[in-house]
Amino acid sequence: MVASALGKNGGEKFRLGYVAGLAHYLAMLYWLLLIPYRWQGIPLGPALGWLSLSAFLALFPAVWVWFTTPRRKHSTDPEDSSVQHSSEGLGDVLPRNWVLRTLWAASGAAAWVALEMLLARVLGGFPWDLLGVSQFRITPLIQISSITGVYGVSYLAAWVSLSLVSAGVMMIQRPTARSVWVGEVFFPVIIVAVLFNVGFRQMRGAEPSGRVLKAALVQPSIPQTLIWDASKDAERFQELIRISEQALTNQEDVLVWPEAAVPKMLRYDKEIFAAVAGLAQRHHVWMIIGSDDAEPRRNALNREDADYFNSSFLIDPEGQLVERYVKRSLVIFGEYVPLRRWLPFLNYLTPIEGGFTAGTRAVPFELKSLHTKTQVLICFEDTFPHLAREEVDPETDFLVNLTNDGWFGEGAAQWQQAATGLFRAVENHLPLLRCANNGITCWVDANGTLRDVFRDNTGSVYGKGFLSVEIPLPDAGTSHALTFYTRHGDWFGWGCVTIMGVLLAVRLAKSKGV
Repeated sequence: MVASALGKNGGEKFRLGYVAGLAHYLAMLYWLLLIPYRWQGIPLGPALGWLSLSAFLALFPAVWVWFTTPRRKHSTDPEDSSVQHSSEGLGDVLPRNWVLRTLWAASGAAAWVALEMLLARVLGGFPWDLLGVSQFRITPLIQISSITGVYGVSYLAAWVSLSLVSAGVMMIQRPTARSVWVGEVFFPVIIVAVLFNVGFRQMRGAEPSGRVLKAALVQPSIPQTLIWDASKDAERFQELIRISEQALTNQEDVLVWPEAAVPKMLRYDKEIFAAVAGLAQRHHVWMIIGSDDAEPRRNALNREDADYFNSSFLIDPEGQLVERYVKRSLVIFGEYVPLRRWLPFLNYLTPIEGGFTAGTRAVPFELKSLHTKTQVLICFEDTFPHLAREEVDPETDFLVNLTNDGWFGEGAAQWQQAATGLFRAVENHLPLLRCANNGITCWVDANGTLRDVFRDNTGSVYGKGFLSVEIPLPDAGTSHALTFYTRHGDWFGWGCVTIMGVLLAVRLAKSKGV
């Protein structure tokens, strides 16, 4: 994006960045079109959501290109006469001074991170597939996330990219100078090499020994249309029980069901609660399950006036409901409709009739007989770095994500979310169990390595079945050493926001002649 905008004016830079960003997000978020919702037979809602979200997200790379790309300065330096005619179009698009070019690349990377910080928070936040996530397979490199969060990896990717742009410009401007590109990439390459070495050392650290947790993760693969069909509730719940009975033949410690697995409210449907409690009692197993929930509103005049929640529950081996966690970060138009009272036409863009109320706090799930404790993230909450770290304390042994990607058929959303959520394991140095409705059900170790992934008999990750895993646990009574990121949060990201703010203020002051 930046390379194509070199030498352009402000408006042109913004437009180039916007078009590039729009193309990126339209391609990345195509799976929104797979949502099985039609208005008068037309996929109006999914299409408008896809276009609107992509159009909004494209503003961020547009601002970055506008902010990062230097304005052309016409030089009177006699040295310019040595520049070949073919390079005149790139004259003075970057500073002549090496130090200034190095600072340009470093500050441009900081600006990218600053915009990602905003992206994770504006209008509820959508930190989906941040730039750093592109490196999720390079496990040694992403260990820096335990200090900076995923934003540190994003910074490295942006810094290296801008340094390569600088190297390319210098090679065009000075084609006769040997190795002119080396100075442009020297510092990024050295830093990346050092981080690789540190990451390898960190990964060689001793894993917890002596204890393992045996968990069965059930993937029911329920189509979203079936979830909306109340007449099929009993049928799909019996199928869920059947798969669970098969999964528990190996005497697992914990049984995990995904988001939206339970067709009715666990706390209020006696038959479903009895079936769940009976399953836990027969197999003497802890259960972590997703279910909708509700509570009467305080001081409500109508008895049926209630708040509804997307929740997860902890059931003990005696069949008792021990704890509940309410999802805190809701999906816009998927779990709530903004401004519904004043803009009623928005109701036609979504299949939801009511909406959920957001939770207000993290709730630990303590499995007392197993001497272990976990924290649950629901749906796309595992894409929020700051949300996940708020749930971790020294006694937390692992994380659990319950999600339902059945909305998007067999699309790429499942893999994108899994790659994004993988960083929560690295940032907090904790194993992560992911239990999904139709993929990707798996577990990730504390170093961010994707371990066992569920596949059905055909090899598909989207089918139905279960995955049995064993994750390492620290010795009973041993506290988990909190990472720097868990303890201090987004210090790096907010530092980048500060840098961008200062640079923006300086630029505005110069433009006004202050």
